Amino acid sequence: MKITYLGHATLVLEVNGVKILIDPFISDNPRAQDIIVANIEADYIFITHGHQDHVLDVEEIAKNNDATLVSNFEIISWYGKKGLKGHPMNLGGKYTFDFGTVKYVNAVHSSVLPDGTYGGNPGGFVLWSNENCVYIAGDTALTEDMKGIPRTCPKLDLAVLPIGDNFTMGYEDALIASDYVQCHRIMGYHYDTFPPIEIDKAQAQALFRSNDKELLLPKIGEALEV
Repeated sequence: MKITYLGHATLVLEVNGVKILIDPFISDNPRAQDIIVANIEADYIFITHGHQDHVLDVEEIAKNNDATLVSNFEIISWYGKKGLKGHPMNLGGKYTFDFGTVKYVNAVHSSVLPDGTYGGNPGGFVLWSNENCVYIAGDTALTEDMKGIPRTCPKLDLAVLPIGDNFTMGYEDALIASDYVQCHRIMGYHYDTFPPIEIDKAQAQALFRSNDKELLLPKIGEALEV
């Protein structure tokens, strides 16, 4: 499994030959100007919640690729009215796709779509295949619901957690979250895009190292092998 970071909370996962795009926010991200939206390939687009900084480029990329959206019922219904195809899920449910299994898990946050429509409950995704198992938390506070992930999903190879603080948990809480999900290899995201979520990256990584854990902070456009 390969994960490419496209800035903010946007990722591309390549799993068993399938490309899964997470929360596309590129065209209005000043730090991702080298990423060309029209060139992005996606078989699926996963949406954790409805905020603009997670859905801005969904329609363009979905139409360019005839991609299937995966999110909660409310978000999939909203995009369905725009002619986009999707697979609705809800918290606690799992489904086996052609690339592997996905469980939609709780996130503590808010969610509203760009036109003010209620965006349903925010969530995160645990995705596993014959290759690996990855947790993508979405925007969330630290929550003890995370403790259920090791009990209901395969052992995690990587947890992708927000670390920017202010709108989500910060890196100190992400360290605690890594204990809850029983994964010592963390990739941070949702940081540095805007002034309120700028962090001291060296300090964050040092905190993880001092607790015998790894905090990966890839550059925009950089890929990681899981």
